[in-house]
Amino acid sequence: MVMAYAALCQCAGAGATIAAMTTIHIIGAGLSGLSCAVRLSRDGHQVALYESAPQAGGRCRSYFEPALDRLIDNGNHLILGANYALMEYLEVIGARDRLISAPEVVYPYVELPTGKRWTLRPNAGPLPWWLLAPGRRVPDSRLADYLTAWRLKSADADATVADVFDTGSTFFKRFWGPLMVAVLNTEVEAASARLMWPVIDLTFGRGAAACRAYVARDGLSSSLVDPAVEWLGGRGCETRFGARLRALEFDGHRVAGLDFGSEKITLADDDCLVLAVPPARAVELLPGLVAPEETRAIVNAHYRLDTPLSLPGGSPLIGVIGGAAQWIFLRGDVASVTVSAADAMLDVPADDIAALLWADVAKACDLGDTPLPPNRIVKERRATFAQTPAQVARRPGAKTQYANLVLAGDWTDTGLPATLEGAVHSGHAAAAEITRRR
Repeated sequence: MVMAYAALCQCAGAGATIAAMTTIHIIGAGLSGLSCAVRLSRDGHQVALYESAPQAGGRCRSYFEPALDRLIDNGNHLILGANYALMEYLEVIGARDRLISAPEVVYPYVELPTGKRWTLRPNAGPLPWWLLAPGRRVPDSRLADYLTAWRLKSADADATVADVFDTGSTFFKRFWGPLMVAVLNTEVEAASARLMWPVIDLTFGRGAAACRAYVARDGLSSSLVDPAVEWLGGRGCETRFGARLRALEFDGHRVAGLDFGSEKITLADDDCLVLAVPPARAVELLPGLVAPEETRAIVNAHYRLDTPLSLPGGSPLIGVIGGAAQWIFLRGDVASVTVSAADAMLDVPADDIAALLWADVAKACDLGDTPLPPNRIVKERRATFAQTPAQVARRPGAKTQYANLVLAGDWTDTGLPATLEGAVHSGHAAAAEITRRR
């Protein structure tokens, strides 16, 4: 469809208005847009996909970094066995084998101020007996500490994590705090408590298989993005890059046209539109749309090591307690650090961040006084919406007031945090709404 459209534009000349065939137009080729396109194409719908950037993936992509002479991801993303929507998406596009995991379900941690190290080892099966085994859980913790998670389920809509937990306790600092900041990308004093419950329920409440950690074998693009673009292309849906939607044209309660500047598409009566763009852009395009308006940053640091490192149980990551770094991911000879809710770091010079986080990497990985290696600092200023109670209340559903328009994105009301799983879930929800309407 997109290829045919481009050819028509060349014949008609710039500024022409082209009547489109009956199709479903998806604006945005991030993970939500891709998953929506895959679901619709799988079900036999004709899809056209448009992306303003020169590549697909949005905030989930890889690129070559000359400073490291390596392919790196723009951010670190952990995939869990409980990410059922994401796993289904990968199965459909034939990329499930592009995820790798450790032989065991283990999560190593290091507490930098004390030097203590431990490894969480969830057991197989739905009954979490590992919580009764001191060698499998957080040091000096009790079963009652873990059972405090039930407070999330009954938390008020306006309750924050700090309202529900004793944030000053050692156990919170060693376990709940780091986990919730990583998932919600929001400081615990402001993060929505209720939004965390589905994550706990789907992981720790379902056994080791649901808790198993996966990472992209060769990078996010190779594992999650490129296979989808290729799969869609094989079914007649070519992604059109460099296509920035300038405006929507309305006719009563439906979208009548797409304005890409010098090119326009008139929607046929049966056409539908999926807007899978960031919330700020969606608000610009849709008058009156209420959506999250605050954001939180994530800072990532990538280091080229002399030799690859290994972690207990073959884990691809280690949690860091009491340092500036929060999580360290290892892939080959590259160590990548993630700092969530990192707005305070945005104005700090990259060289200072690199030195600060490297000191934590050297301690966590027993590298002694190894000098600062080649590095790259990536600041994602608007990594996710701020997952506070007030902003969560602003999440719209997939359905809109327009008869042929639906929304997708991890910022929509999926019931899940703004994660990879949330993005794919939103794409599937948008596809389901489109199918229902058609």
